[in-house]
Amino acid sequence: MERMRACLVAVALASLCCVAHVRSSASDHRYKAGDEVPLYANKVGPFGNPSETYRYFDFPFCSSVPLKEKKEAFGEVLNGDRLVSGPYRIDFLREKDAEIACKRKLSKEEVARFRNAISKDYYFQMYFDDLPFWGFFGKVDNVGKADPSDCKYYLYKHLVFEIFYNKDRVIEINVRIDPRAVVDVTGDEPVDVDFMYTVKWKEIDVPFEKRLDKYKSSSSLRQIQWFSTLNSCVTLLLLTAFLATILMRILKNDFIKYAHDEESADQEEETGWKSIHGDVFRYPKHKSLFAAAIGCGTQLFSITIFIFILAVVGVFYPYNRGGLLTALVVIYALTSGIAGYTAASFYCQLEGTNWVRNLLLTGSLLCGPLFVTFCFLNTVAVAYKVTAALPFGTIVVIFLIWALVSTPLLVLGGIAGKDSKAEFQAPCRTTKCPRDIPPLPWYQKTLPQMAMAGLLPFSAIYIEIYYLFASVWGHRIYTTYVILFIVFIILLIITAFITVALTYFQLAAEDHGWWWRSFLCGGSTGLFMYAYCFYFYSAQSDMSGLMQTSFFFGYMACICYGFFLMLGAIGFCASLFFVRHIYRSIKCE
Repeated sequence: MERMRACLVAVALASLCCVAHVRSSASDHRYKAGDEVPLYANKVGPFGNPSETYRYFDFPFCSSVPLKEKKEAFGEVLNGDRLVSGPYRIDFLREKDAEIACKRKLSKEEVARFRNAISKDYYFQMYFDDLPFWGFFGKVDNVGKADPSDCKYYLYKHLVFEIFYNKDRVIEINVRIDPRAVVDVTGDEPVDVDFMYTVKWKEIDVPFEKRLDKYKSSSSLRQIQWFSTLNSCVTLLLLTAFLATILMRILKNDFIKYAHDEESADQEEETGWKSIHGDVFRYPKHKSLFAAAIGCGTQLFSITIFIFILAVVGVFYPYNRGGLLTALVVIYALTSGIAGYTAASFYCQLEGTNWVRNLLLTGSLLCGPLFVTFCFLNTVAVAYKVTAALPFGTIVVIFLIWALVSTPLLVLGGIAGKDSKAEFQAPCRTTKCPRDIPPLPWYQKTLPQMAMAGLLPFSAIYIEIYYLFASVWGHRIYTTYVILFIVFIILLIITAFITVALTYFQLAAEDHGWWWRSFLCGGSTGLFMYAYCFYFYSAQSDMSGLMQTSFFFGYMACICYGFFLMLGAIGFCASLFFVRHIYRSIKCE
């Protein structure tokens, strides 16, 4: 335990160092009149496919000379950001009126590319003094035209920048399109385009520290989220009261009955959960895999807690590009020791001998599916030439983090777990011959039990899942981390309670194979989350195409699999605590 505490302290210190680095690396964003304010063009893509993004200058826009690429952080590369110097020069406090950025003669092929992009609602994203803004390529005039071939396609050529400042700092930027300045790109002939821009400066009294507030969730959206959270809390309270009342009453009657049977002289055959006291702590089948799953679930739970700590500290402020992905990679590597320690220690408690094989299984149980999924999706991204394709150098960095940090910590944690010499605490002795499990009705089989165990926790969190999906797979910004943390706690409690209740009914039916059943029932919420992905994709989003579909279902499969392992470990630990408690309360011969 001391080594485990030291590991947790090390992860916390490393996370705080990461926070300090992020905050110290930010510039003061102060300018004098006439200073050039940095403007970077990031990426473009169809609005409905957030993962299908391309470099800004893959399209024939005005290009700055010389073209300078911004040095990106590790998380920015993972996020698909590819920032280059923008085509417009904006100096602090200097206004411009319809200034020509460049003149371009678009070829027939370039006109066709713009027309195809406009038909798919392509947008561009830029950063001005680290403030993001967006705009669309053009518009489609389809009013009164039943035939799509009769539609007109217009390319916007004039951007109007309205910049708000407070003394020597930029506070806000709004970009609008001049609807009168358009170019018809409906035909297949070359077109001359004069790309222009206008700059207007306005002074406001908003402090610099609040300039990112406009990107946070609106008050009405927060009220909806708080209402859904309140609804989940009410569900939790009702469930807790119901289960506590029922279980306490049933257990009280059981304890009275078993105490009466012990005092009576009649040697009646034991029934119910007491009758399987000699089998309830019989070790599960495939105990190496079981211990590895518990270890991975414990690691994922630790990662989630550390991520919430960083969110509360304020690391993931709006548009901290790649901050979350950087934190996930670093914390995953640093918490590998937790997985190794938990898996090896529990495996040895189950009287396992091949702890090296158990460590290999622990290391590959989560990394294996992630690696296969990444290889497939990155190949698709390379084929489509999108910015989501990771460069070779970034892949090498990830491999080095896994090989030089994650794997050694996993091995060290496994050695510490093996040497902990902990013994499995079982209140009852296990008999040599296993007891036969009586036939069970269909609703007490594994799959129906998993359906019942996963439905209730998912129903308590599905509203918040929608906002998360709309942020991760859309263009909304998620900032209500306090609400998300409350929902996460609700999820854990409901998962633990419902798994404990199902475990009790399983034991009451004299079925002692509760180990794997409790893990599967606890993790079944992850299966419901993946089923919700199909509904969100078809009914709540405009995503389409092989590339976007592969990314959505591929990465969501990994995320839901991670939730399956984490909640499965939570469900088993709650059930183990409950089973130990009830069997300590009776006299077992």
